Amino acid sequence: MKGIGCVFCIGLAFVASMPVLEAGQRSPVVSQEYRSLVPHRLLALLHAPQVHEELGLSSNQVRELEAWFQKVDGPWFRSRILPPEKQLPEMDRLESETRDWMQVHFDSKQILRLTQLEWQSLGPRMLLRNDFARELNVTTDQQRQLAEIAKETDTAPKNGQQPQTTQRENQSVQSILKDEQRRRFASVVGATFDTQKLQRIYPMAPELVPTSTWFNSKPLTLESLRGKVVLVHFYAFQCHNCQANFNIYRRWHEKLQEKGVVVLGIQTPETPAERDPKAVCKAATDEKLNFPILIDLESKNWDAWGNTMWPTVYVVDKQGYIRHWWQGELNWQGATGDQTIEKVVDIALAESN
Repeated sequence: MKGIGCVFCIGLAFVASMPVLEAGQRSPVVSQEYRSLVPHRLLALLHAPQVHEELGLSSNQVRELEAWFQKVDGPWFRSRILPPEKQLPEMDRLESETRDWMQVHFDSKQILRLTQLEWQSLGPRMLLRNDFARELNVTTDQQRQLAEIAKETDTAPKNGQQPQTTQRENQSVQSILKDEQRRRFASVVGATFDTQKLQRIYPMAPELVPTSTWFNSKPLTLESLRGKVVLVHFYAFQCHNCQANFNIYRRWHEKLQEKGVVVLGIQTPETPAERDPKAVCKAATDEKLNFPILIDLESKNWDAWGNTMWPTVYVVDKQGYIRHWWQGELNWQGATGDQTIEKVVDIALAESN
């Protein structure tokens, strides 16, 4: 599993303090001109236990943070399916509200260090952030130079030149920055922190929307399954691609449940026949799908998860966080999606509750 970005750093110095604006007085973190060039990293970082340790969060602060996740994680996860013109404003809103929340619940040193981790996770594109630009006195002309290179990187996959343009972007800072800026760079970005090692960088899984129709089980909640790894898969029993995964689902249920893994199917109708609960139950019986199945006739869980494809499998860890997901057939044309999922499951199982 990859982390959320690579570290670009010159040196290991640490800055003790920096100005913090009050809620409602904060200027935009990224100017509109460069909005599409600078990824959002804040929420991903906040979900990682290693970041909690790096910030020195107390157990009470972690509990408060997880309560905040209950408010923002659903919209954050569903934003992944929005078109860019809607996704960027939504992520801006969620990050802005989270920064306001942090002003109340984190101290100034924690906020500073988290800001430094954000910068480091962005690599050279930290220069396009207003807060970093202010600290290093980056000029608008310097930002414009980097932005042009960043645009080439983002469009490079069309002509197969991404590795070269990415390397050029990483090397560009040395030539763009002036001598004094290069000398101060390390003291601004702080001690190096490797974001590549972060594995828990996704939202908490949306709680199951209650429904009166379950098969093979009484109604369950993800909250009640804490302490277990849960493989949530959305399927439709007449979907050929879903049917191609059934053998794998059966194997997971039979082999992994004794290790603390729960396979949980969510049948969401695609055809009129799949809107008949009796037909769903018969199909599950015929296919020997003996794990709990939530029959989601109104697609409320589908919507809550922002799901877009039959089938899709999600790995939810013991604490209720999404760790990975796979869309489509797990073994389509030689793919090894089942092995990928199983590796993530092994990692999640090895973690403490």
